[in-house]
Amino acid sequence: MELLGQVLQFFVNRKGVILTALYEHAYITLMASLLACVAGLLLGILISRYKSLRGITLGVVGFLYTIPALSLFFFLIPIMGIGTVPAVTALFIYGLLPIVQNTYVGIQQVDAGAKEAAHGMGVTEFQLLTRVELPLALPVIVAGIKTMVVMNISIATIAVFIGAGGMGTLILKGIRTFNDVMTIAGTITIAGVAILTEQILGFLERRIRKSTFGK
Repeated sequence: MELLGQVLQFFVNRKGVILTALYEHAYITLMASLLACVAGLLLGILISRYKSLRGITLGVVGFLYTIPALSLFFFLIPIMGIGTVPAVTALFIYGLLPIVQNTYVGIQQVDAGAKEAAHGMGVTEFQLLTRVELPLALPVIVAGIKTMVVMNISIATIAVFIGAGGMGTLILKGIRTFNDVMTIAGTITIAGVAILTEQILGFLERRIRKSTFGK
């Protein structure tokens, strides 16, 4: 109980520091996630249209996904230096796989009858994609976005090692100074943000699924 009281007191006394670190963390995560959404969506659509590109595209993004996060951060330092840019780039790379996979799978799962009916009405390929396939694939795509964003919130914590700031600053400083209160406060904040984000995106996913499929 005493430790809990100290953690709560830390939140009150150092709220400015926490909010600054949280803003840095949110900025890195948001920028990387937006870039991953755009690029991943385009790549997913591309491999749904050109099957010859599917193997190599999924292979490359899958390989990049397997690189340990800390190693990827440090690989980018000679190219981009330290700070926000390599952190955003690394998170962008990690975020590609869930979006590419889910976009492709979502489009592939669209009922063939719906596609045939659309073709029978004389729609173009672009209209088929934007008016039929993407709307029906949206619940699966949003599920991929949820996975990606929550993952990036967690991985962004170690961006502190390349000078990008964020909540990892509090956690690392707490570890280095044997300050359990600071370490726990930073950990609780990150966990809380990740859980809240997952709940919000999960709610959005369920609403989209219900409006699309009625269940």
